[in-house]
Amino acid sequence: MPRTLPHHLRLRRVYDPPQPEDGTRILVDRLWPRGLAKADARIDEWPKPLTPSTELRRWFHDQDTEDAAGFAEFRHRYETELAAPEPAAALDGLRRLPRAGPATLLTASRTPDRSHASILRDLLEGH
Repeated sequence: MPRTLPHHLRLRRVYDPPQPEDGTRILVDRLWPRGLAKADARIDEWPKPLTPSTELRRWFHDQDTEDAAGFAEFRHRYETELAAPEPAAALDGLRRLPRAGPATLLTASRTPDRSHASILRDLLEGH
């Protein structure tokens, strides 16, 4: 029986050099990171349906990201988007991908723990 995504996913910036402990590297941004060559990124998966919509991304960048209420509203909106059929199917697909070891969610965000990637990690880990 194939292993599913591990219960602990790492979050890292896509600009950080790949590390052996990254395991499967999953880009969770809608746009390819500026100035990063695809060969250097070593991306294994890029599930674009799991990324926030352009509208939500723009809304989030206009907010005070340090504000807990603003991040909570972003989480609510993002989770609503992920409940739509295509993102929900992509989320289920990512959960079922066989993994031989660790996995890392990658984002260009300067603060991965205060981004959609952290919300996605929580959902994948079942929180």
